[in-house]
Amino acid sequence: MLALLGIAVIVVGFVLRFNPLLVVVVSALVTGLGAGLDLVAIIEAFGKAFNESRYISIVWLVLPVIGLLERHGLQARARQVIANLRGATVGRLLIGYLLMRQITSALGLTSVAGHAQTVRPLVAPMAEAAAEQQTGTLDPDTRETVKAYSAATDNVGLFFGEDIFIAIGSILLMKGVLEQYGILLEPLQLSVWAIPTAIAAFIIHGARLWWLDRKLAQLRGPSAAP
Repeated sequence: MLALLGIAVIVVGFVLRFNPLLVVVVSALVTGLGAGLDLVAIIEAFGKAFNESRYISIVWLVLPVIGLLERHGLQARARQVIANLRGATVGRLLIGYLLMRQITSALGLTSVAGHAQTVRPLVAPMAEAAAEQQTGTLDPDTRETVKAYSAATDNVGLFFGEDIFIAIGSILLMKGVLEQYGILLEPLQLSVWAIPTAIAAFIIHGARLWWLDRKLAQLRGPSAAP
């Protein structure tokens, strides 16, 4: 039971808004000491965990790169590209992104796009620029709605596309659970049945994006582009 004190440390630390990294480290120390480990063994456990998952840290190298690109005008360039395209709308842009996200996720390339590396620096600014072409100006609520749809499009594309890939964790989890009940299925059989779901998700979310275009057209102001 003493090992559970680590959970209390996390709860108290987050409530008091301490540094999250410090809270997690102290929680791990408290858990280890409560479990009867000495300080050396706890530090060894930290080192082993870091060594075994050090490749995960490579992903974080992308974030400063994206930050530098944004600082040097990445979002402005993305907006300018859409502003120069006649007939560009939020719905058309996001439907295209949804298709791309589903296809790449179905091939196992789930990290090719995402909120941090694609939606925030590229997709959302481009969607905002398209919305401005449709309405002329964007009020704060409409701007946040466009951003929300951009993020939701990435979620839908990833969630319903990745299950088509036979080596994804969810497919392997379903295979293992079914085997416990005597139902033997190959991963390929499960991934094939994920295709109709992905198609349905594309149609449903595509309809929502089409409806978003309709609503933006109704908000079209006198300063909108002809």
